Amino acid sequence: PTLIASLVSTLNRLASPATPGSVLVTTATGKFFSNGFALSWARAAASASAATDRLQFMVDSLKPVLAAIMSLPMPTIVAINGHASAAGFLLAVSHDYVLMRSDRGVLYMPEVDLGLPLPGYFAAVIRSKIRSPAVMRDLVLGGAKLTAAEAVRMGIVDSAHDSAESTVEAAMRLGEQLARRKWVGEVYAEIRKSLYPDACKVLGLTQKAIVSKI
Repeated sequence: PTLIASLVSTLNRLASPATPGSVLVTTATGKFFSNGFALSWARAAASASAATDRLQFMVDSLKPVLAAIMSLPMPTIVAINGHASAAGFLLAVSHDYVLMRSDRGVLYMPEVDLGLPLPGYFAAVIRSKIRSPAVMRDLVLGGAKLTAAEAVRMGIVDSAHDSAESTVEAAMRLGEQLARRKWVGEVYAEIRKSLYPDACKVLGLTQKAIVSKI
């Protein structure tokens, strides 16, 4: 919950005001990018019902994070430095561009293995970002663990790199290229929303009318 709250605060701070030429690059350090919700924290509750409440609290708390990323008025890039599973996978693919190291780490949706239902907004984001029914089946219903090379072939990841350092370096180079375009952030955000209407609707995002200046 502390990390989720920090992400919400940071993203809200980035969103306003957004300077043309801004770009977000997200990464982590260590073996994992994110293994998702802290199930150990939920299980440490005093009772089974309290554990369920803790898990639901995390599910509810992450939704604004994904909404903030998908409405951020700038291009977004994620450099996946290690394992990205469950909520961590959702956090990664909510970005516009996904880069991943090839020497370590997998993408994994473990809910079917853990016996946990898939939250509705999880499914909506996955459907919006992964257009192949076969890939969605293998990832979500099959619990497949995908390497960077496999994820690139499936269209989930844009590019794979030799190490965590080279992945971040590639993400920064891409960010610099995008920043030079100096796009108007508000327009960029609204175009992104138009690309993923179903996910944005479930996340509570609505499109704003912008007057064009010709």
